[in-house]
Amino acid sequence: MTARIIDGKTIAQEVRAEWKLRADALKARGITPGLAVIIVGEDAASKVYVANKVKACAELGLHSEHIALPADTSEAALLAKIAELNSDKKIHGILVQLPVPKHINSEKVLNAISPDKDVDGFHPLNVGALSTGNMRFAPCTPYGCMKLLEKAGVSIEGKHAVVVGRSNIVGKPMAMMLLQANATVTICTSKTVNLAKFTRDADILVLAIGRTKMITGDMIKPGAAVIDVGMNRDEHGKLCGDVDFNSAKEVAGWITPVPGGVGPMTITMLVANTVQSAERVAGK
Repeated sequence: MTARIIDGKTIAQEVRAEWKLRADALKARGITPGLAVIIVGEDAASKVYVANKVKACAELGLHSEHIALPADTSEAALLAKIAELNSDKKIHGILVQLPVPKHINSEKVLNAISPDKDVDGFHPLNVGALSTGNMRFAPCTPYGCMKLLEKAGVSIEGKHAVVVGRSNIVGKPMAMMLLQANATVTICTSKTVNLAKFTRDADILVLAIGRTKMITGDMIKPGAAVIDVGMNRDEHGKLCGDVDFNSAKEVAGWITPVPGGVGPMTITMLVANTVQSAERVAGK
């Protein structure tokens, strides 16, 4: 068996086209969805991520504001900028690129963003809404994973889904979204005893542990759908995921590559959340 490759780049373009239609409908009514992205400092990876987010907004004709602040920006100044954007009617989504410098409390920063503009889905009110089944903004990476499964034609209802990783950004919300799709969900961590026992039982396996090629083909159930969220570097400096792709693709039914799998979907769902936020404003 050779797995079907879930092409995140192609699916991302398809999904973006769907949301562009919705953005165009809003613009026809005089409302242009707007996203503000704040970056503090000179982190190279963060700069790349922010540039890609701004580019995605441009592709869909959204209004975007890229706010670059120096590394020595005070916490108070950053919170003041967020408060300003919270009241700006042109802005429907606010994102602060993490990590922020150590002298700034990231939790305080994320909590300062209005829940109505929290397109990353990290505000406690939105986390609570997700856990109770009343989702407003889904965190973008798990949202993208769900969309990949949908577009690949992978059935979720009644299946056993195993999520390896428990972060607030991916693992926990991923498990919640799979539960809401009527999967039976198991959450594992890097400390799980006999991890392979759980991964081999998964119809849907989502990896978000941040360990290079930790999951090998003999740890995967034949025919399973494997979603690899990991973004690591191997011994040669090449980008790779948490899954040993070469051995896994000979066993799995579906698999996402790294790069080119989940990554393009994360930014796509950020744009989707921004458009959805603008639709809510239009509805009011």
